[in-house]
Order: sequence, then C-alpha cells, then structure tokens
Amino acid sequence: MHNEMSYGDGVFSVIKGTLLSLAFSLLSAVIFAVVLRTANIGEQWIYPINQVLKALSILIGVLVFVRGEKGWLKGGAVGLLFTALSYLAFSAIGGDFSLGWLIILEVVLALLIGAVSGSLAVNLRR
Repeated sequence: MHNEMSYGDGVFSVIKGTLLSLAFSLLSAVIFAVVLRTANIGEQWIYPINQVLKALSILIGVLVFVRGEKGWLKGGAVGLLFTALSYLAFSAIGGDFSLGWLIILEVVLALLIGAVSGSLAVNLRR
C-alpha cells in the first residue's frame, strides 16, 4: 500500500509542479510582452530571454512541489510535461505544429533542467 501512495503522491507532485510552471511561464510571458512594447529591446534578445523564463518556470515548479525520493525523475517529468504542454499551446495559437531540431533541443534541455532542479529540491529539504 505504501508504494501505491508514493506513486500517487509522485504523480500528483509532477502535475502540480507542471501547472505551477505553466502559470509562472504565462505570467512571465505577459510581463515580458509588456516590457517589449515599452522598452527598446533588440530582437536578438527575445529568444534567449524566453528560454531563461522557461528554465525559471521549470525550476520554480520543481522546487515548490517535488519532494521525497527520485527528485531527478520527478523534476525531469515536470520539465518534459511542461515543454510538451507549452509546445501544444503555442503551436495551437500559432497554427504551426512542425517539429524541428530546436524543439528537440528544448525538450532535452527541459529534461535536464527539471532533473537537476529535482535533485536540488530533494536535497535542499534534508
């Protein structure tokens, strides 16, 4: 029975972490859009800043909700789920569901960021 509870808690923490990551990402994207409209930021900075905001979103979702064992696995799952849902949402908005090397790179980086964040989250609470 303990393993079932741990599995359910792990899945629930991944879902909550992903939802928090998505909410933070949406909020930061809106704030960044306002900044872009009011400030003179060069176009070459948009993609790097967007990637930093995505990484921060994953980090925050994982640090707040990932606990217990296998933090790297739960964190990696948050990163993957966050990236998949973000891709689907923004592709639906943009009307383009094409897959390229850039989205594959983003998936790999999100997995790594989530796994490292999950390891940090578990070990910071000890």
